[in-house]
Amino acid sequence: MTANAVLAQAKKENRSVLTEIEAKQILAEAGISCTDTQLAPVKEKAVAIAEEMGYPVVLKISSVDITHKSDAGGVKVNLKSKEEVEKAFDEITTSCKTAYPNAHIEGISVQSMAKPGLEIIMGMIKDANFGPVVMFGLGGVLVEVLKDVSFRIVPIEKADAIEMIDEIKGKKLLEGYRGQPPADVPYLQDMLVKLSNFVHNTPQVKEIDMNPLFAYEDGAVVVDARIILED
Repeated sequence: MTANAVLAQAKKENRSVLTEIEAKQILAEAGISCTDTQLAPVKEKAVAIAEEMGYPVVLKISSVDITHKSDAGGVKVNLKSKEEVEKAFDEITTSCKTAYPNAHIEGISVQSMAKPGLEIIMGMIKDANFGPVVMFGLGGVLVEVLKDVSFRIVPIEKADAIEMIDEIKGKKLLEGYRGQPPADVPYLQDMLVKLSNFVHNTPQVKEIDMNPLFAYEDGAVVVDARIILED
């Protein structure tokens, strides 16, 4: 499904929050690399997708009503067999229905297991005064603890992306630290520009959260993504 089709479907259903699968479809069309993610409405489909992708895989609850998937028991990682996928599917379904009995659950998303990398956050918000701004910083739990992020008003060019990355206090981690390989900074700069271009050309988007994004020595990939549209 194209980005325009996804946005049109959400508007038709009067939804302001996209599913993770929809968000990744849109970002991928904008040229931003995301983990392969497919929806399984039933357990048998989850197994079939996992077998086709190849193990290990990740299972996540797919529901616009459940924002914090991990807190609801809605995420299982590093699943290496059909039996583990079947067990995880049942456990996620039971846990999320208990935690959110009124949530609408589309199914379970099956995702390829990304290799670990430096956790980065990218995203955008709409400022009341300046309009859409893009964000870059250290991701995962670090973004909540350190709040080490930088911002720029959309649209940005590569020079702005370079400055954004240079501004964060944890820049040393991107350069390689204690035996860890350096991140592909030019690739991250390019992702920021692509994000800005997408935001600039899609005014109906209110907020984007790509966290975490795994940065590698060669490239980067979005592991989790969330998009909120204007009401």
